[in-house]
Amino acid sequence: MKTSAIIAAIACTSASAFAPASTARQNTALNLKVGETAPDFALEDQNGKTFKRSAAKKPLVVYFYPADSTPGCTVQAKAFQEEIQSIRKEFKADVVGISGQGAESKQKFAQELGLDFSILADEKDAVRKEFGVPKAAFGFLPGRVTYVLDKDGVCTSVYDNLGDAASHIEKAKEALAEMKPAKKAGFTLPF
Repeated sequence: MKTSAIIAAIACTSASAFAPASTARQNTALNLKVGETAPDFALEDQNGKTFKRSAAKKPLVVYFYPADSTPGCTVQAKAFQEEIQSIRKEFKADVVGISGQGAESKQKFAQELGLDFSILADEKDAVRKEFGVPKAAFGFLPGRVTYVLDKDGVCTSVYDNLGDAASHIEKAKEALAEMKPAKKAGFTLPF
């Protein structure tokens, strides 16, 4: 009798996995959309410093990743590290990575990879929830989403792709390039 009750409970719980697509989308929809102002937040980075979103008065790439020191997250962090100087110089922007592990985990991860940008500890996933980052892999993993914000904190781009971690850097740079003001053609009048 206990076995049949357990099977029934599992069947009822599993039924939501086969819900129509429209219902599933509602549960995993991104809350922060292009054109909206990102929530303000203050989180501790790998160096014990507090990073506050509203204090960054320049464009900002905010990327959420599942966990420190995992294969995909390592690829993603390395890709951002390879481009961080270019992002800072060419786009006058900065990058922060956010996941749910604590500051000690962030410190170890940053040291392993030689990261020159802040990775932030969102231990209770409060900021992840404020941004509305959806769960991935049928709700089992924290999602991998990159947001590009302008200097006022307005979202200009959202990129959601769990499987291709390295692609986030190119999408972020494309969004930053679109925000970059066009240079005026320099010319001198002949009189």
